[in-house]
Amino acid sequence: MARVRVRQHVNPLSNRYQQLISIPDWSQIYSNLSLPFHLDLGCARGRFLLQMAQQNPDRNYLGVEIREGLVTEANEIKEEYHLSNLYYVFGNINHSLTNLLASLPPYSLELVTIQFPDPWFKKKHQKRRVVQSEIVEILAQFLSPKGQVFLQSDIKEVAEEMLDRFLENSQFKPLKPEIWLTENPLEVMTEREIATINKGESIYRSILTINIRKD
Repeated sequence: MARVRVRQHVNPLSNRYQQLISIPDWSQIYSNLSLPFHLDLGCARGRFLLQMAQQNPDRNYLGVEIREGLVTEANEIKEEYHLSNLYYVFGNINHSLTNLLASLPPYSLELVTIQFPDPWFKKKHQKRRVVQSEIVEILAQFLSPKGQVFLQSDIKEVAEEMLDRFLENSQFKPLKPEIWLTENPLEVMTEREIATINKGESIYRSILTINIRKD
């Protein structure tokens, strides 16, 4: 399959990305909805989740990406692998994350990954960054009592800001005393992570867990 060419950056605040995510009938997508979910926010071409889904058939995987062409390509590829524990949706999670998570089985969300998000370096553009306080509040509402959030970026400022946004919310705390991890605890690395390591550059990673157990 030819690699889809898409814009590297899109403005999540533009009118084009303010519609709600189109949610399918999950029972027609996943063969077992009782399995825990791993949500990857900003999944790009979806290769990370493609590998994770193959290696872990006991978990459902859901990727969200704002560039529609990448989502179409990713779903076509996952069909070639005949995976019934993986799906990708097109949409802007800053606009419709609640709608998406409310459609999943209650407290089935056990892991959220946010990896190498667009840094939006200019001060006036930083409101476009994916991790905002509203997103953190929504994830705290829907994560299972043993849910975790894995963050990583090759931009220290972005990693620190993501971490601060989560720690500002009383429902999250670092999984371990050492906030920054030296190695990726997951068995699969993203394409960006591999490229960054090959260049000898630093990666800033952290895992957070739910601090307050839900009733």
